[in-house]
Amino acid sequence: MDMHHERLGTGRPLLLIHGLGSTWRTWDPVLAGLAAHREVIALDLPGFGATAPLEGEVTVARLADAVSGFIDAHGLAGVDLLGSSVGARLVLELARRGVGGTAVALSPGGFWSPRQRLVFGLSIGASIRLVRTLRPVLPALTRNPVTRTALLAQLSPRPWALDPQLVLRELRTWATSPSYDALLHDLVHGPDQEGVTRAQTPGDVVIGWGRQDRVVTPSQANRALERFPGAELHWFDSCGHFPMWDRPTETVELVLSRTGGTG
Repeated sequence: MDMHHERLGTGRPLLLIHGLGSTWRTWDPVLAGLAAHREVIALDLPGFGATAPLEGEVTVARLADAVSGFIDAHGLAGVDLLGSSVGARLVLELARRGVGGTAVALSPGGFWSPRQRLVFGLSIGASIRLVRTLRPVLPALTRNPVTRTALLAQLSPRPWALDPQLVLRELRTWATSPSYDALLHDLVHGPDQEGVTRAQTPGDVVIGWGRQDRVVTPSQANRALERFPGAELHWFDSCGHFPMWDRPTETVELVLSRTGGTG
């Protein structure tokens, strides 16, 4: 299958992979900065945004298959990869398979303890049910800094500072994505992320983590490094689950500097 995607800028390609429930627009705060130096290809995963769902079960492994097929179909062998959340896990899975070039993974899942996995499933499940219930009033709630902060407290240390339109768009797509529940089920009940050594990946592996991340907590970074020995760990201060939202300038600089850009 092909996937809806947007291309911006010129230069060596950089493939962007969004997280659970999001679309390519989740990258809006960093698109201009990245596209000033690279050709940015931002896609919608199957079952999210404008891309049709997969036929059959929805799993991290099958989404990785789909992205790998997209890379082959579009002549992007060796493309550098940037992912967020579930997209970050996909970036690491592709690197493990030998697909792509340098892999930059922001707040990847798949490295939790059994208790952390349980908490993740319960908290994210409760959050999406609330968002779906509030759909009719989301425009008003996201415009108000106080209610925006209440809605996004799990995801950002400064929700009141986030762009209301970005927040509204994200919450709406989380509530309506046809593959959201199936992918969440796989994240909660499926296998953990496997790893490989740096010698086995096609390029460098860089893992970015927000020090205030309440979705994949900072303690999980140690397990990520154990499974991907030789990877670089970059800490984002004053940052939650989405570094490209909370620390956009730093995110652009990290990605460009580690993938051969000019950050």
